[in-house]
Amino acid sequence: MKTLFVSDLDGTLLTREERISAYSREKLNRLIGAGMPFTFATARAAVSAFHAVEGLTLAMPAILYNGGLIYDFKNKEVLRASFFDDACKGYVLSVLKDHGILPFVFSIEGSVERIVWRAGGETEGMLRYLSRRHGDDRLKAVTDEWESVAGKVFYLKCIGPRGQLESAWNILKYDPRVICIFHQETYQNDFWMEISPREASKATAVTFLKKRLGFERVVCFGDTSNDSDMFDVCDEKYAVMNADGWLKEKATGVIGYCEEDGVAKWLDAYSGYRPCGD
Repeated sequence: MKTLFVSDLDGTLLTREERISAYSREKLNRLIGAGMPFTFATARAAVSAFHAVEGLTLAMPAILYNGGLIYDFKNKEVLRASFFDDACKGYVLSVLKDHGILPFVFSIEGSVERIVWRAGGETEGMLRYLSRRHGDDRLKAVTDEWESVAGKVFYLKCIGPRGQLESAWNILKYDPRVICIFHQETYQNDFWMEISPREASKATAVTFLKKRLGFERVVCFGDTSNDSDMFDVCDEKYAVMNADGWLKEKATGVIGYCEEDGVAKWLDAYSGYRPCGD
């Protein structure tokens, strides 16, 4: 059966250096060259994801922002995007304001992607996030609260103390209009809360690609909470050894650690695709 293979990036395909290893890149490029339909689903933006998997053949559209955007790297075009309506956006922002949370607001202005925030109240985690993105022309600090949420907003990222974010999460997670994911950042001690419109999820994005590209099955790989809904809609789902315990319980099986190229080794052993000469 025609099968699409989809992997999460951070904590799954990438190492703790936030890069794909040379081994995984080589193995996957050989498999992709032999015809394996492989892509990734990540919370990252296009620029960040492309940098993390630099050198990997990107033949299939990829899922970004936990499903907020589906981007075709080959043709450099957005295939699907989901935006907050004004009422929902206003409500979410009011909850965040009540809890003293300053979000990064991801939006589209015309055809330009922006990451906007109101300057002056950045947490230590926000400053770390910004320090890793010097020169990113999407970044735009503003002084006006309303300017920070202008445009077509598709994603909100909050970085701060656990208690503060968890308190807001305990309200927003029950709103049927949004997906609200709360977790500890993979590479730091920071806590993140990521908020998207309900239709912007890895699950809906995977389902969209499956239908659009004519696949009969999807096999996915993941490690944490933002992979849970994707596991729900895939025919087979594999958790890396370093994944959260409860996600392993949802999985078809558990594979090797991300630091040990678990995804690439599993795919290399998959009998459906063998490069010439192997």
